[in-house]
Amino acid sequence: MAAGYPAYLTRQNQSGLVVLSVVTLAGISLASGRPVELTRLTIFSTYGGLLEGYPNARMNDALIARLGSRREFPYFSVPAYVIAPPRSRPGIVAEPARMPFGPVEILPPVYCEGSFRSGPVDEDLDPVLHESQLIIVWFQDDLARPVTEFASTAVHGLAWDDFAEDCER
Repeated sequence: MAAGYPAYLTRQNQSGLVVLSVVTLAGISLASGRPVELTRLTIFSTYGGLLEGYPNARMNDALIARLGSRREFPYFSVPAYVIAPPRSRPGIVAEPARMPFGPVEILPPVYCEGSFRSGPVDEDLDPVLHESQLIIVWFQDDLARPVTEFASTAVHGLAWDDFAEDCER
């Protein structure tokens, strides 16, 4: 217990200082070699709450655009990035004339929104005082695998430096 805080809320940084920390759900190494930490994970049903109509390209495009918008919080904001999901078009279930929104287009049934952090993108920034953050959204077919496995598979090839932003800790 450092400075009166439980061990799970503190960590030792690269300079040897003990700092308060957000609990890390998973440590992941990207293809670039950059280590990132998953600090929050929220899981949603892709079409949860859909009361009428059917999944179609326009609906899916609107969902993906909304998920890719920057997240605003009371004192800060975080960029968001959506990993492009696979889209499937099952066989026609009705005549095209009876489908007012175009053909059926389905995304995977689950999407995950993870908050990630890493060291600063700008190498001139002090890593004791700064970190980079990014919210990443990805779609998947199920939740059969452990969190670390499906999160690392989803974000492994991401170009972190292109999408994340630096901020003060």
